[in-house]
Amino acid sequence: MKYTYYIFIFFFVSISAQESVAIKFIDSVNLKTETLISVDNFNTVFYVNNNIIHKKTDTKTITYNNLQLGNLSTVNTFNPLKINLFYKDFNTVVVLDNRLAEVFKIDFSTLSTYKNVSHITTGYDNTLWIFNQDLQKLELFDYKTKTTRAQTAPVQSEVLDIKSNYNFCWLLTKNYLYTYNYFGSLVKKIKNTGYTALTESNENIILKSENTLFYIPKDNDVKIPIDTSNLLINQFFVVNETLYIYGNNVLSKYQLKIQ
Repeated sequence: MKYTYYIFIFFFVSISAQESVAIKFIDSVNLKTETLISVDNFNTVFYVNNNIIHKKTDTKTITYNNLQLGNLSTVNTFNPLKINLFYKDFNTVVVLDNRLAEVFKIDFSTLSTYKNVSHITTGYDNTLWIFNQDLQKLELFDYKTKTTRAQTAPVQSEVLDIKSNYNFCWLLTKNYLYTYNYFGSLVKKIKNTGYTALTESNENIILKSENTLFYIPKDNDVKIPIDTSNLLINQFFVVNETLYIYGNNVLSKYQLKIQ
């Protein structure tokens, strides 16, 4: 027991002592787009121009648009077989397959129990994490059965961002960063000291504050700045230990060097 305790203390002190996370430049490509969504391990790029989502591979580019639903608010590609498009003005989510063909459509305004949704992200199976703005609650919603599998306690501050994987959902508000499991139970709560956006990779969190990124390992709450050398950061995301930063019409790729 004492041996385990000392290992934990050594690990925590080592992480705390790390002044910053270094990044190593890998390469960059020119890319002019309104919103960059993601890049996967096969260099497939998802981006949005004029409310049209593009999926670009080395050989071709395919697109999807739904002009009837107005502005495209967010796109989630965590599960490339069930890509989620959120049209906030019409309170609607469209689910696409990997060919960008429409496979499901959820209009929250027409449900028997009306839901006023402000944010969405992918859940496991046939679910979405949705933030119900009227109830101020995060819900795990099954869009095939049109039922709520789980929900959280009310959140009393403005929601800024939301991300998820199959096990957890992270909700960033003006006051706190909340971590919930798929039962809707609160796992962790960290005070927000100026962060406006987040991404996750293997349950490690990257937070953005102004033009600076911070790394939070999944096993503790230590916030370590990432040395991005004042790069312009319009969008950012992490795939495994590769950090992608988009700014000035350039998509740059870096290796995260975590000690």
